[in-house]
Order: sequence, then structure tokens, then C-alpha cells
Amino acid sequence: MQRKSYSFINMCLLFGIIGSCRSFLVMLSIRGHKYCPYLWLNQTHPGLSISFLPNHVVHKDTYQQKAFCGVYSDDGNMFLSACQDQNIRLYDTRRGGFTLKRTIKARDVGWSVLDVCFTRDSRSVLYSSWSDYIHVCSIDGEHQTHIALDLNPDERRFCVFSLAASTDGTEILGGANDGCLYVFDREQNRRTLKIDAHEDDVNTVAFADGSSQLLFSGSDDALCKVWDRRTLRENRPQPVGQLAGHRDGITFIHSKCDARYLISNSKDQTIKLWDVRKFSPKEGLAASRLAVTQQNWDYRWQQVPQRALKRHKLTGDTSVMTYRGHGVLHTLIRCRFSPEFSTGQRFIYTGCSTGKIIIYDVLTGRVVSSLTGHEACVRDVSWHPYQDNIISSSWDGAVCLWEHRENHLLDEDRERFVCLSVCLPVCVFAHSCFSPQSFYGSCTY
Repeated sequence: MQRKSYSFINMCLLFGIIGSCRSFLVMLSIRGHKYCPYLWLNQTHPGLSISFLPNHVVHKDTYQQKAFCGVYSDDGNMFLSACQDQNIRLYDTRRGGFTLKRTIKARDVGWSVLDVCFTRDSRSVLYSSWSDYIHVCSIDGEHQTHIALDLNPDERRFCVFSLAASTDGTEILGGANDGCLYVFDREQNRRTLKIDAHEDDVNTVAFADGSSQLLFSGSDDALCKVWDRRTLRENRPQPVGQLAGHRDGITFIHSKCDARYLISNSKDQTIKLWDVRKFSPKEGLAASRLAVTQQNWDYRWQQVPQRALKRHKLTGDTSVMTYRGHGVLHTLIRCRFSPEFSTGQRFIYTGCSTGKIIIYDVLTGRVVSSLTGHEACVRDVSWHPYQDNIISSSWDGAVCLWEHRENHLLDEDRERFVCLSVCLPVCVFAHSCFSPQSFYGSCTY
């Protein structure tokens, strides 16, 4: 009797991993990960990852003042935290640890350190505040250097709200309260660009991918703008395109690092997913600007008025998805894509003004987890690039490391995961008819 051969897609149907109906977002996900079936399975089947999300605090450090931001290094071996007490703390996070390694006393601080980031080689850290300077501190070796980089702004009261370092480490990108983008060249040791980018504060900046050629910026004018570093000119700054759909200011932008997708967090209490291949038309820009002018409340100390929670899309809104379920009040709360390595970027996670960490499913928009434990707003969140843990930084002065605890896993979820983890490698590799190219090559969307 001839042994029956099953294709990969037959096995996926057999185990219930895929069904007969797929949304546009799912098809985009499949196409985007066509050479990595395991990441695709992780994205489209909740039994493989939702049941193992971080849910329990295993480490905690408490400060006397508000924790403003915190981020993992690219390799996950270090965590950088900034507090209103003007101290920048560096933690050793190797092998699941959370040990204070070094404390840097910040200089020239107005109110608080507002943003920090690692250089791409993780040998230095950058920070900014209400100051004309961006500061660079070395963390590699015993002898610490601390250098101030003068941005030479025209404004008397000046602040860089957001920082990003280029992949090669030569340029630093900043977004400021004067509506401008700043580029500082570390090799030339001077500001090389000042771009009049937005009509209001630039709250967030990001590089689109590892090339560091495409830039994203987000502002209190409610617009996301895309810039090409190669064509930027101070005398005639023209964005490649603009993304409109938010009704209020944008607090943070995070790139999927594929030069296609990004997410934006907003004071209109939503996160939006964007595709840079679909910019907004003129009517969309006009509708978003009009919506901003109609906002007459201050998110820093007022509660969200009901009229600000409109759910219908603005004219010309080109966002792919909108996510609701978290609060954006008091400060520039941040959101991010979950890591590629451990989750296939299946999730969006964000801080919340209620003290929670909210995790959304990218494809469905559903809240899949809500972590409680802080007593004040969570301003920043950072997911380990290779491990399933999240560190949250809150205005209650606590920095918490969250991991998964098995006792929170339902028995049926555990059985399903074990079954899939045993069977799927056999399904993928035991049949010579399967290849990623053959599975995705015949699909056109």
C-alpha cells in the first residue's frame, strides 16, 4: 500500500493552524515572512505564543522619582534606564539577570532626561533633555567619557524629545520642540542638518530600517512624515510622503525595520499601523489638521473627553489598522512591535496611563494581554530581542521585568502547544514536496 503524502498546507489545515478565510492583513503577513514558515506559524496560530506571553514580575528596581524611559541593547545583554532623579542606570541582563552595572549622572538636565538610546555597537549611550545638547557617554571599558554635542538651536527654551542613532554610528537623529529634525554628524563633530519638519513639537523620530536612509517623524500636528536622508536639504525640506489619520498629537513611532510598516501612538488614544507604500492624499492631511485644531483639552492633566473618542475614520485615513484599549495621558507614552526572533513581530505592546502594559495582536487588533502591577502610568516598555520578557518603566518609580509563569497556562493550551511542537517539524521536513518557495510562490495578492 502506497503511503499517502501530505503537503505542508494540508497539515496546517489538519491541525487547525489555518482556516479557509484569511484577511488582507494575514495575507500580508504570509507574504512578508514567506521564507520563514516558523515565524508565520507563530504569527497566525495563537496556541504557539499567546499562551506564553510575559505575565509575572520576576525582578523589580524602585527609584525615588519617576522612571521615564528604558530600552534593551540590540543584543539584549544590557538595559538602559533613565529617571527623573537625573541618573541613567545600566543593568546587566545576561542569562535572565537584572543587575545594576553602572550609574551615570546626567548633566545639563532640565526637569528630566526624556530619551535614551544605545549606539548600534552598544559601546555608548545617548540621552537628551531640556537642553541645547545631546550627550554621549561611553560604557565600554573602565574609563568613561561624557561628551556634549551642541545642536545650536535658535529657540531659547529647547528640548530634544526623541533620539535615534544610525546603524553605522556616525549620525544622531533628534526631534525637537521647535518642530525641527536635527542630524548631528559625530565624525565631523557638528550639526549637519536642521529640517523644518512639522508645524508643532516633534515628539518622536525613528529610522525605517538598517540602511538608516529613510527616516520617520511624528508630531503634535498629528502627522507622520517619511523622509529620505539622501535628498534632505535645509533650504527645501520635502518629505517623501505623509501619513494622516490621527485626530491628535503623535507621542511615539516604532518601525518594523523593513522600510514598509510602522506604528504610531497618539493622544487620540489609539495606535495606528501604517504601510509607507500608501501615503495619505491632500484631503487626509486637511482632515487630520482640522481634527487637531478642534482638540481643546490638555492630555497632561485632564481626562479624555468623550468627544475625543470618536471611532469613525477621518477622510483620507490610510492606516492599515487601528488599535484601541490603552490610555495615552500625562506623558509621551511609547509603543513597539514585539521582537522578530521570538514572536515574528506578531504583537504590538504599549504602556498605558492606567499603569498597565497592553499587548495587541497585530493582525486582529484584539487585546491579548493586559499586565497590571504599576501604580502610575507606564511611559516606556521594552521587549528582550531574544527572550520572552518585557521591562516596563513607570511613573510610580518602578522598573519591572516581566516573564512568563507556567502556572498561568491553561491545560488545553499546554497540550496543544506540545502537540504542535512535536508534529510540525515532522510535517515541515519529512515531505520532500514542501519548500517555502512552493508554498508561497503560487500565491498572488
